[in-house]
Amino acid sequence: MAQTVILYGPPQRDLAKQLIIRAPRAAIVTIREAKRSEEQSAKFHAMCSELARSPVQWAGKRRSAAQWKLLLVSGHSVATKAETEIVPGLEGEFVNIRESTAHMSIARASSLIEYTIAWGAEHGVTFNEPGDGASPPKPERADGQPVASSPEPHGRAA
Repeated sequence: MAQTVILYGPPQRDLAKQLIIRAPRAAIVTIREAKRSEEQSAKFHAMCSELARSPVQWAGKRRSAAQWKLLLVSGHSVATKAETEIVPGLEGEFVNIRESTAHMSIARASSLIEYTIAWGAEHGVTFNEPGDGASPPKPERADGQPVASSPEPHGRAA
């Protein structure tokens, strides 16, 4: 049976030692840095969505949240001098073989979020913190005019 122990302090380290002592012959022990938290993931994806809703353009057009994620992870890798590799794709296109945000450490994910905040500030984007009381952005039509709001359906609190 697989066991995972998060080494917060001495009690968890003692437990890990006992598990190793009692482990069967040829058992495998892996120690790795903790991966980014769900809160970090949610925050970064929310920031990508905010960029997608903003008027900021890249390469002459507005980008989706998924495209902003690719651009930000790639830019962060270059800015932090992490390994980056651009390779020819299967159909002759160019592909950035980039790191996975799901496999980032907590520290690396924090760095990515800080990079995104700084990049946004340089381009006039201020990100809302969840629960900071800021109103969500008002929907806009393609011409930038606000979309008329519709009344709440019956039975819902206004």
